[in-house]
Amino acid sequence: MANINPFRSRRLAYRAVEDTPEDDDFIHSIQSDPLSYATSNSTLLRPQTKRDTLNGYKKHLMEDALLAVIILLPTQNVHDQPGTAGPPQEIWTSIGIIALKKDEPGHGHHRKSSISIDIAKPYQNHGYGSEAIEWVVDWGFRKAGLHRIAVEAFSYNPGATRLYERLGFQFEGRQREAIWYDGDWHDLLTFGMLDREWKEQQQKKSKKGSSK
Repeated sequence: MANINPFRSRRLAYRAVEDTPEDDDFIHSIQSDPLSYATSNSTLLRPQTKRDTLNGYKKHLMEDALLAVIILLPTQNVHDQPGTAGPPQEIWTSIGIIALKKDEPGHGHHRKSSISIDIAKPYQNHGYGSEAIEWVVDWGFRKAGLHRIAVEAFSYNPGATRLYERLGFQFEGRQREAIWYDGDWHDLLTFGMLDREWKEQQQKKSKKGSSK
């Protein structure tokens, strides 16, 4: 997935999480969506205040992540001033957050990480999550030199498990009844991809593309 701009993919762009009111509001809007929260977070489901978001999730993104970015989607092209000629200027809308966890101190030589991702509800089921995961995996192996990237899913979210397997992650393990949600016990599923598996996947895509 080599790209002239390393922070762009086919339809999306990626930028750093900023200490701005706009980013604070966007991150809180995702954290305060109970369905999105429940499918990506194992902490106790309860209404999230903005302070909860800033002192918890955002602090984690800023301090504990190897990489944490806002996922952006172009909404329209406009000129700097209406009615004037010139090259169009892209306007971007924040649609999600994706991060790679920083390993614990003293564990960096293992060269491993795990993915967390949240897509705002209006932009789900459009393939943006798949594209962002492929981009962050590419960044992790190609730029950060990782050896292994993992991602977890809850057994009550079968759509996530199908997505990860379709993207080439291998099912690695099941923690039985590790998650209490909505009055019942559910399993915590772990998927992983190694750098050599990713390279093989890229080679297959390259051969498939050259044969057309």
